[in-house]
Amino acid sequence: MREISVPVLVDVPRNSNTTDLVVRQAEKPSNPALFSVPDGDGKWQDISATEFRSQVEAVAKGLIASGVNAGDRVAIMARTRYEWSLADFAIWFAGAVSVPVYETSSPAQVAWILSDSGAVGAFVEAARHENVVREAAASENLSALQHVWQFDGNGLDVLRTAGAGVEDQAIAARRAMAGLDDVATVIYTSGTTGRPKGCELTHGNFVELADNAAAALPEVAHEGAQTIMFLPLAHVFARFISVLCVSAGATVAHTSDVKNLLPDLQSYKPTFILAVPRVFEKVYNNSMLKAEDGGKGKIFHAGADVAIAWSKADQAGKVPLMLKAKHAVFDRLLYGKIRTAMGGRVQHAVSGGAPLGDRLGHFFHGIGLMVLEGYGLTETTAPITVNTPKRIKIGSVGAPLPGNAVRIADDGEILAKGVCVLKGYFNRPDLTAEAFADGWFRTGDIGQLDDDGFLFITGRKKEIIVTASGKNVVPAMLEDTIRANALVSQCVVVGDQRPFISALITLDEEALPGWLDRHQLPAGTTMAEAAEHPVVLAEIQDLVDGANTTVSRAEAIKVFRVVPTDFTETSGHLTPSLKIKRAQVLKDYSGVVEGIYSSSKV
Repeated sequence: MREISVPVLVDVPRNSNTTDLVVRQAEKPSNPALFSVPDGDGKWQDISATEFRSQVEAVAKGLIASGVNAGDRVAIMARTRYEWSLADFAIWFAGAVSVPVYETSSPAQVAWILSDSGAVGAFVEAARHENVVREAAASENLSALQHVWQFDGNGLDVLRTAGAGVEDQAIAARRAMAGLDDVATVIYTSGTTGRPKGCELTHGNFVELADNAAAALPEVAHEGAQTIMFLPLAHVFARFISVLCVSAGATVAHTSDVKNLLPDLQSYKPTFILAVPRVFEKVYNNSMLKAEDGGKGKIFHAGADVAIAWSKADQAGKVPLMLKAKHAVFDRLLYGKIRTAMGGRVQHAVSGGAPLGDRLGHFFHGIGLMVLEGYGLTETTAPITVNTPKRIKIGSVGAPLPGNAVRIADDGEILAKGVCVLKGYFNRPDLTAEAFADGWFRTGDIGQLDDDGFLFITGRKKEIIVTASGKNVVPAMLEDTIRANALVSQCVVVGDQRPFISALITLDEEALPGWLDRHQLPAGTTMAEAAEHPVVLAEIQDLVDGANTTVSRAEAIKVFRVVPTDFTETSGHLTPSLKIKRAQVLKDYSGVVEGIYSSSKV
């Protein structure tokens, strides 16, 4: 199959916008809880739709009183927390356009986003964020930026007080100004290469996609469902799911520090979660390491094999009786404990951002957590395709959501069209023109559609490596296989215009101490020492050999180097959504790469 288009399930009036989602829930007799906030005693306090609407309108009135006009851009720079969504909807109720900024952004990055977007104000979380914004404004002489409101300070109170005299009719008029075709937000790409581009996503992108996704995923997003948000709301994936929950009447809680995720999961007890593949890798690896440290490693590995086998058999349509019996035993010994650690009520998980891989998908399905893997970009408001509980193929990223279409170009590039696709790039008509071919958005990713319309991702077009002999190599398969091991944090395959394929590998600092202990190596071994230790290198070699069995000899990794420090967002080698900045890694480790090819005779 080369093309598939799925018609909409929900028709949305052209004069509606994101604010109507809140109003719709607030007017329901059930008045569902849209958000939950911690009460300080380890419990959660629900915020009903009517209360959320009231809070949003109070802040929106303050924005109007402060001189924010319809169509103005207002930035939000904060960690994931309730006030982020409150500010987002308040901006929309005031008829303005929100501009997310990652709270980890540098002053230079913030200056670029504020300058390019022409933001007139900014919501920030704390004093440190306000300092960054003011430093950026001063460095670029951003005269348009008139206001900075701080969540941890009295910023919201200042707005509520300022808006006390604004009439309800003013809010009603402002929020009615935008239709589906109007811009709701400008999201700047996190930028694995080059300067971030501002993606113009419309109210229609959010509303039409959210309403149709809710209709396609009624088992996941529905009134009474609960999720806890820990991914950055500045990222389109978390942002869209947050809007989807308002559309469906589901309840969203937030945790701003991933270190608190486990206790928050256990106290809040969500029914579904969303995460990027690295989170699922961590859950699997941490569970395995905990079992091995407790002398129960054999039980874990046997249970993992049974979970995967059960999932594959279940997907094929029939689970043998003996496998059912083994699965039931491990459900008591192992699977139930993992589910309990995640709160005990999680049935579904939505995964995006990068391919999850067959093994992890089958493992989590086998332990009772169905991972619904999807695919999309900032430019597509997150999901173009997604697996659903009723239509799932583990290993794929699902079929198009209603209202979306996918085409595979002659060179294998995935093209997209539909309610998810952006309006264009802010202030860059040239980039907008380049991004489309005959009305189809060029995703830059390579994939294929099967006969049932399920999409499979095989790599990123820009990341395809062409060796000196002309062999095309897609690095993702090798990298994902190696990185799945608990000892490994990151893997970057190298070899463009080189005689053979090599790899740069980093170790997982959290997993290293336990690994050293199990291999009777000194507890004080540092990351740098471990990177050169023969036992560690032998383990990595085994991983590389295993990964090489999945590709041809010409694509196999011939040489690797373990680098002494990890690739992180702080080091500048990962985006805030945990994608590798391949060009930056190759630049910073050019000496290591040159050393591989100058000294190796393969």
